[in-house]
Amino acid sequence: MDTARSPLAPAGFPDLPPIAGVTPHVARARYKNWDRCDLTFVTLDPGTAVGGVFTQSKCPSPEVEWCRKALILGQARALVVNAGNSNAFTGNRGREAVEAIAARAAKHIGCEPSDIFVSSTGVIGVPLPIDKAETGLDAAFTAAPCGWEDAAATIMTTDTFPKAAMTTAMIGGQKVTLVGIIKGSGMIAPDMATMLGFIFTDAAATPDFLQHALGHANRSSFSCITVDSDTSTSDTVLAFATGKAGNAVLEDSDSAGADAFRAALSDLCLRLAHLVVRDGEGASKFIRIDVEGAESDASARRIALSIANSPLVKTAIAGEDANWGRVVMAVGKAGEPADRDKLSIRFGATQVAKDGLAVEGYDEAPVAAHLKGHEIDIGVDLGLGDGKATVWTCDLTHGYISINADYRS
Repeated sequence: MDTARSPLAPAGFPDLPPIAGVTPHVARARYKNWDRCDLTFVTLDPGTAVGGVFTQSKCPSPEVEWCRKALILGQARALVVNAGNSNAFTGNRGREAVEAIAARAAKHIGCEPSDIFVSSTGVIGVPLPIDKAETGLDAAFTAAPCGWEDAAATIMTTDTFPKAAMTTAMIGGQKVTLVGIIKGSGMIAPDMATMLGFIFTDAAATPDFLQHALGHANRSSFSCITVDSDTSTSDTVLAFATGKAGNAVLEDSDSAGADAFRAALSDLCLRLAHLVVRDGEGASKFIRIDVEGAESDASARRIALSIANSPLVKTAIAGEDANWGRVVMAVGKAGEPADRDKLSIRFGATQVAKDGLAVEGYDEAPVAAHLKGHEIDIGVDLGLGDGKATVWTCDLTHGYISINADYRS
């Protein structure tokens, strides 16, 4: 299925450096009837630490279950990503496919299968063909190393552009680099992440430190985005640290440079998360929702998500209609503490409702102008406490229906 590049996409793919100890390859496994690479194989040097966060779906894919178990050991030698078939809800056949992939990659590298991490994305309910997986892997084993743009493009499904970002941090006078690639466009809701994301760094870090740093970054990034309120069976974000930068090993929050690394990782994850929203299926508006004055941060987040996931709010924004009554509705249905007579709402910089009433005589012209743009801000103040949260979403257009109506074709 060919879709036009999202109007919210960045101008081009970023210039990303290689990461020492990381070598990506791509190949054609032909999981679908398309003329493109759909298998990514990334080798990782010995000593690479790994951390990960996964979907909270009660129907996870075999790949998610495999990675959760492998993560306990904290080390990685390769990553395999299949696009076009999620291999979810496929029973023993799905598990056998993951085991076969890990075994074949491990034999090629000379490591244990538990050192191989596997992710798949695409249609649910169709077992991943082992023969195609093995043929694709064999092609990847002999393929020349590729750049980050090819790796990012290969993991896409309904995405309209490849997504990646980078950042750096100074640890004890030593610069470390972080690069991330991500895919996601639909079935996006913040119950961990709802997409596939892979982060590579040359920093030296223990698995425990990397796990805690990624968990911290996830809470304010991947878990604060939503496109359509649906949580995938396959969501995975993995971070790999090769240790090639030569910095003193990051062991815990007291390690020199730990704060700098955590800040860099959080920044990278937020930028990757925003790219997913900007490629929301059919999206024409990137929407930021700020909620403040709630009784707690957790309450503010639930209210913000209620607004972000409301089809009525999202379609109003698509139609460039400042229907703040729909925001009131979404606040009220969230099940969180709220007082109608203390509620205030703004679109952009313009206050449209305050203390439970429309602002008398407010100028609609700047609101209309704001809603015609691609970047939309909605602010809500509940007037109850100090709780606050920010989430990001996109509008809901006819394009979303068109993409999903023929997703399996």
